[in-house]
Amino acid sequence: MHDTTTTPTRTPVARLALAWGIGGFALTAVLAGGMNLAAQGIARHDSRAPVTYDAGRFLLDDKANQAIATGGVTVTQAGLTVQSDRMLVNFTDAGGSLEIQRITATGGVVITRGNERASGDNAVYDFGRRIITMAGNVALRRGSDTLNGGRLVIDLDSGLSTVDGSAAGGAPVPGQPARSGRVTGTFAVPQGDRKN
Repeated sequence: MHDTTTTPTRTPVARLALAWGIGGFALTAVLAGGMNLAAQGIARHDSRAPVTYDAGRFLLDDKANQAIATGGVTVTQAGLTVQSDRMLVNFTDAGGSLEIQRITATGGVVITRGNERASGDNAVYDFGRRIITMAGNVALRRGSDTLNGGRLVIDLDSGLSTVDGSAAGGAPVPGQPARSGRVTGTFAVPQGDRKN
Protein backbone atom coordinates (compact mmCIF):
# COMPACT_ATOMS: atom_id res chain seq x y z
CA MET A 1 0.00 0.00 0.00
CA HIS A 2 1.71 3.10 -1.15
CA ASP A 3 1.16 6.32 -3.04
CA THR A 4 3.48 6.69 -5.99
CA THR A 5 2.94 10.44 -6.42
CA THR A 6 5.92 12.65 -5.62
CA THR A 7 5.21 16.25 -4.63
CA PRO A 8 7.49 18.79 -2.93
CA THR A 9 6.67 19.62 0.69
CA ARG A 10 4.37 22.62 0.99
CA THR A 11 5.12 25.50 3.34
CA PRO A 12 1.74 26.87 4.49
CA VAL A 13 1.54 29.97 6.69
CA ALA A 14 1.65 28.98 10.36
CA ARG A 15 -1.87 29.45 11.71
CA LEU A 16 -3.87 28.04 14.56
CA ALA A 17 -7.64 28.35 14.91
CA LEU A 18 -9.43 27.70 18.14
CA ALA A 19 -13.13 27.22 17.59
CA TRP A 20 -16.06 26.13 19.66
CA GLY A 21 -19.59 25.52 18.46
CA ILE A 22 -21.70 27.66 20.83
CA GLY A 23 -23.06 30.60 18.83
CA GLY A 24 -20.73 29.82 15.93
CA PHE A 25 -17.93 31.75 17.65
CA ALA A 26 -14.44 31.22 16.24
CA LEU A 27 -11.15 32.74 17.27
CA THR A 28 -8.19 32.62 14.91
CA ALA A 29 -4.72 33.51 16.11
CA VAL A 30 -1.45 33.73 14.21
CA LEU A 31 1.20 32.91 16.77
CA ALA A 32 4.75 34.17 16.58
CA GLY A 33 5.79 32.33 19.76
CA GLY A 34 4.25 29.68 21.97
CA MET A 35 2.66 27.10 19.69
CA ASN A 36 4.23 28.21 16.42
CA LEU A 37 3.98 25.66 13.64
CA ALA A 38 7.55 24.51 13.20
CA ALA A 39 8.62 22.38 10.26
CA GLN A 40 8.23 19.25 12.40
CA GLY A 41 4.54 19.90 13.32
CA ILE A 42 1.71 17.58 12.28
CA ALA A 43 0.11 20.27 10.07
CA ARG A 44 3.28 20.43 7.92
CA HIS A 45 3.13 16.73 7.14
CA ASP A 46 3.57 15.40 3.56
CA SER A 47 0.52 13.15 3.10
CA ARG A 48 1.75 11.97 -0.33
CA ALA A 49 4.74 10.06 1.09
CA PRO A 50 4.63 6.22 1.26
CA VAL A 51 2.92 4.60 4.28
CA THR A 52 4.30 1.69 6.33
CA TYR A 53 2.41 -0.51 8.83
CA ASP A 54 3.27 -2.55 11.90
CA ALA A 55 0.46 -4.56 13.54
CA GLY A 56 -0.20 -7.77 15.45
CA ARG A 57 -2.65 -8.85 12.75
CA PHE A 58 -3.50 -7.54 9.28
CA LEU A 59 -6.61 -8.75 7.45
CA LEU A 60 -6.86 -7.75 3.76
CA ASP A 61 -10.34 -7.85 2.16
CA ASP A 62 -9.87 -7.29 -1.60
CA LYS A 63 -13.59 -7.58 -2.30
CA ALA A 64 -14.45 -4.71 0.05
CA ASN A 65 -11.29 -2.71 -0.77
CA GLN A 66 -10.37 -2.49 2.88
CA ALA A 67 -7.99 -3.89 5.45
CA ILE A 68 -8.26 -4.21 9.22
CA ALA A 69 -5.13 -3.94 11.36
CA THR A 70 -5.27 -4.87 15.06
CA GLY A 71 -2.93 -5.49 17.96
CA GLY A 72 -1.00 -2.30 18.73
CA VAL A 73 -1.05 -0.79 15.24
CA THR A 74 1.60 1.73 14.16
CA VAL A 75 1.48 3.58 10.84
CA THR A 76 4.35 5.83 9.76
CA GLN A 77 4.56 8.33 6.92
CA ALA A 78 7.28 10.96 6.38
CA GLY A 79 8.05 11.43 10.07
CA LEU A 80 4.39 11.22 11.15
CA THR A 81 3.40 8.29 13.39
CA VAL A 82 -0.17 7.15 14.10
CA GLN A 83 -0.69 4.55 16.83
CA SER A 84 -3.94 2.92 17.97
CA ASP A 85 -5.49 -0.37 19.02
CA ARG A 86 -7.25 -0.88 15.67
CA MET A 87 -7.26 0.66 12.18
CA LEU A 88 -9.60 0.26 9.26
CA VAL A 89 -7.86 1.08 5.95
CA ASN A 90 -9.96 1.92 2.88
CA PHE A 91 -8.12 1.72 -0.45
CA THR A 92 -8.57 1.57 -4.20
CA ASP A 93 -6.89 -0.94 -6.49
CA ALA A 94 -5.59 1.10 -9.43
CA GLY A 95 -4.04 -1.28 -11.95
CA GLY A 96 -2.70 -3.70 -9.36
CA SER A 97 -1.34 -0.99 -7.05
CA LEU A 98 -3.20 -0.35 -3.79
CA GLU A 99 -3.73 3.34 -2.97
CA ILE A 100 -4.88 4.32 0.52
CA GLN A 101 -7.91 6.59 0.62
CA ARG A 102 -8.65 6.72 4.35
CA ILE A 103 -7.47 5.34 7.68
CA THR A 104 -9.92 5.16 10.59
CA ALA A 105 -8.08 4.59 13.89
CA THR A 106 -9.86 3.66 17.14
CA GLY A 107 -8.77 2.98 20.69
CA GLY A 108 -6.15 5.20 22.31
CA VAL A 109 -5.11 7.08 19.17
CA VAL A 110 -1.79 8.98 19.37
CA ILE A 111 -0.37 10.99 16.45
CA THR A 112 3.18 12.35 16.74
CA ARG A 113 5.59 14.30 14.59
CA GLY A 114 8.65 16.08 15.93
CA ASN A 115 7.80 17.61 19.31
CA GLU A 116 4.05 17.68 18.57
CA ARG A 117 1.66 15.05 19.96
CA ALA A 118 -2.10 14.77 19.43
CA SER A 119 -4.19 12.15 21.23
CA GLY A 120 -7.86 11.20 21.27
CA ASP A 121 -10.36 8.35 21.29
CA ASN A 122 -10.48 8.00 17.48
CA ALA A 123 -9.17 9.59 14.29
CA VAL A 124 -9.81 9.62 10.56
CA TYR A 125 -6.96 10.40 8.16
CA ASP A 126 -8.48 11.27 4.76
CA PHE A 127 -5.65 11.13 2.21
CA GLY A 128 -7.68 12.56 -0.69
CA ARG A 129 -8.87 15.62 1.26
CA ARG A 130 -5.55 15.85 3.17
CA ILE A 131 -7.37 16.20 6.50
CA ILE A 132 -6.85 14.45 9.85
CA THR A 133 -9.84 14.57 12.24
CA MET A 134 -9.55 13.40 15.86
CA ALA A 135 -12.50 13.15 18.26
CA GLY A 136 -13.14 12.33 21.90
CA ASN A 137 -10.93 13.66 24.72
CA VAL A 138 -8.56 15.39 22.31
CA ALA A 139 -5.26 16.79 23.58
CA LEU A 140 -2.73 18.62 21.41
CA ARG A 141 0.75 19.15 22.87
CA ARG A 142 3.73 20.99 21.44
CA GLY A 143 6.55 21.26 23.94
CA SER A 144 4.98 22.73 27.08
CA ASP A 145 2.03 24.27 25.18
CA THR A 146 -1.33 22.48 25.36
CA LEU A 147 -4.82 22.52 23.87
CA ASN A 148 -7.68 20.28 25.04
CA GLY A 149 -11.12 19.78 23.53
CA GLY A 150 -13.55 17.34 22.01
CA ARG A 151 -12.46 17.45 18.36
CA LEU A 152 -9.34 18.42 16.41
CA VAL A 153 -9.28 18.94 12.64
CA ILE A 154 -5.87 19.33 10.94
CA ASP A 155 -5.93 20.62 7.35
CA LEU A 156 -2.61 19.50 5.85
CA ASP A 157 -2.98 21.85 2.84
CA SER A 158 -3.55 25.09 4.75
CA GLY A 159 -1.76 24.20 7.99
CA LEU A 160 -4.88 25.27 9.91
CA SER A 161 -5.71 23.27 13.04
CA THR A 162 -9.16 23.71 14.60
CA VAL A 163 -10.07 22.55 18.10
CA ASP A 164 -13.75 22.34 19.10
CA GLY A 165 -15.02 22.00 22.66
CA SER A 166 -17.11 18.95 21.86
CA ALA A 167 -16.52 15.92 19.66
CA ALA A 168 -19.30 16.81 17.22
CA GLY A 169 -18.59 20.55 17.24
CA GLY A 170 -21.58 21.18 19.48
CA ALA A 171 -22.89 17.93 20.98
CA PRO A 172 -21.40 15.84 23.81
CA VAL A 173 -19.87 12.44 23.08
CA PRO A 174 -22.33 9.61 23.98
CA GLY A 175 -21.12 7.69 27.03
CA GLN A 176 -18.68 10.46 27.99
CA PRO A 177 -19.15 12.87 30.91
CA ALA A 178 -20.78 16.17 29.93
CA ARG A 179 -18.16 18.79 29.01
CA SER A 180 -18.43 22.53 29.15
CA GLY A 181 -18.07 22.70 25.34
CA ARG A 182 -14.99 24.86 25.76
CA VAL A 183 -11.43 24.61 24.52
CA THR A 184 -8.83 24.81 27.29
CA GLY A 185 -5.07 25.06 27.26
CA THR A 186 -1.89 26.87 28.18
CA PHE A 187 0.77 28.66 26.13
CA ALA A 188 4.32 29.60 27.08
CA VAL A 189 5.32 33.27 27.07
CA PRO A 190 8.78 34.82 26.54
CA GLN A 191 10.88 34.64 29.71
CA GLY A 192 13.60 37.13 28.76
CA ASP A 193 14.81 39.90 31.09
CA ARG A 194 12.43 42.83 31.24
CA LYS A 195 14.01 46.28 31.43
CA ASN A 196 12.16 49.36 32.73
